[in-house]
Amino acid sequence: MFPLLLLLCLPPALAAVDCVNEYRNGYQVRLSIKTALGDQAYDWNESELFLFRATIAFAMRKFTKTEAYEVSNIVVCNQTPRVSFWFIVTSPENPAQAISKNIVEQAVRESRNRINNAFLLTDKSLEFLGIPPTLAAPINPDTPPWLIVFGVVIGAVCAGIVALLIMSFVKRRRGKKAKEVPEEEDQAKGTDKAVTGETFEDRNGVYNLGFADDDRFTQL
Repeated sequence: MFPLLLLLCLPPALAAVDCVNEYRNGYQVRLSIKTALGDQAYDWNESELFLFRATIAFAMRKFTKTEAYEVSNIVVCNQTPRVSFWFIVTSPENPAQAISKNIVEQAVRESRNRINNAFLLTDKSLEFLGIPPTLAAPINPDTPPWLIVFGVVIGAVCAGIVALLIMSFVKRRRGKKAKEVPEEEDQAKGTDKAVTGETFEDRNGVYNLGFADDDRFTQL
């Protein structure tokens, strides 16, 4: 019975030793729950710690695309009352072997938003010291950028062509009006000359039959 209990207690002890001695493969976590949530802040306890370990196991499963990682593979040590601790991830095949720090970092970065949301925190209030904050994913427009540029260029060309056509039409119309105005002026001048000539002839002795009888009766 005693050997069996010894075997059951041995893996956690080895894991604890790994957490203390494997700082090169571990990360320190610091939470600012009261600063972030104020009056709605919750107490950090063993249940919250279990949730943290579960989220890290989820991140490892998602990144490595394997379901071998369990909560027991996330080992936590050096906890402080101000909610700070270290953690390492152990291999599912060998609990005494720590997973490379680089792999853990990539897994955390890939699932950073899910981890933050689980604790109602952000990158600033849930810090993984040594892992830079996750940048927002770039927005990919539905329309490719080159198609947008092409549409703008084509629109500018079409607008230039329409402007040239309108300008040429306006110039032609103005030219026609400029030609019509002198012709009308010449016609008006000719009419004035004809009228003036007839009046001048009447005034210079052109015999007007309308006054012939009047002169005859006047003499009588």
